[in-house]
Amino acid sequence: MLKKSLELIPSFLFLLIIFSVWEILVRILDVPDWFLPPPTLIINELFTSFSLLLKHFTLTLIEVVIGLILSIIVAMNFSILIFFFKTVEKSVYPLLIASQTIPVITLSPLLLVWFGPNIFSKVVIVAIISFFPIIVNFLDGLRSADLDILKMSEQMGANKLQQFIKIQLPFSFPYLISGLKVASVSSVIGAVVGEWVGASGGLGWLIKTSSPQFLTERVFASIFVLSLLAITLFSFFYLIEKIILNKYPILGG
Repeated sequence: MLKKSLELIPSFLFLLIIFSVWEILVRILDVPDWFLPPPTLIINELFTSFSLLLKHFTLTLIEVVIGLILSIIVAMNFSILIFFFKTVEKSVYPLLIASQTIPVITLSPLLLVWFGPNIFSKVVIVAIISFFPIIVNFLDGLRSADLDILKMSEQMGANKLQQFIKIQLPFSFPYLISGLKVASVSSVIGAVVGEWVGASGGLGWLIKTSSPQFLTERVFASIFVLSLLAITLFSFFYLIEKIILNKYPILGG
């Protein structure tokens, strides 16, 4: 644990240097606060607007968590169908790949029309943007099982379902977690996109409404909170990955 903490020191020092240079330059150049606020003003905004930020953060967090859970459920089930049924892979998988060429922001107005400016439209956007990395990584994981182990289990009388549960599914865990780490970050982006297009709350909405009022420090404070949310979600899945690989080191390679 101490070793991991020490590894973070260079990152913290780098950030400290960036913020220090930022603070000094805006002071020396007399940059207006509405144009580019210094880090100290942004930190002050985090404290003075804490209750406001917390209120909108809670809404964004709910959208992200529900959307992420929905995308995990749907993506894992689709992956299993594609893995077992070649016809599903040939008919559905190319469409899933093609769907990623459509910018999510272009779908947001349609979802707003279909579902209204409520939380469900934001959840759907989060699920859509988080879906693809999960399904691709989980499917690759299911196909990564050791062929020698599969042949040995077959010789010992294991059926396809037993092979899936005992061998292929455990081997897919590291791949699935990798997909979840990517999806956890993109889910925050999805929530912000949904709130930006049409909402009455959330950090994305707060950024949108604060910018025309030249409350730039509040915009930066909201971005900082969103970054913390993405980092926390990523770290959560990273921790799960480490626990699994420490318990079952064979899955790591």
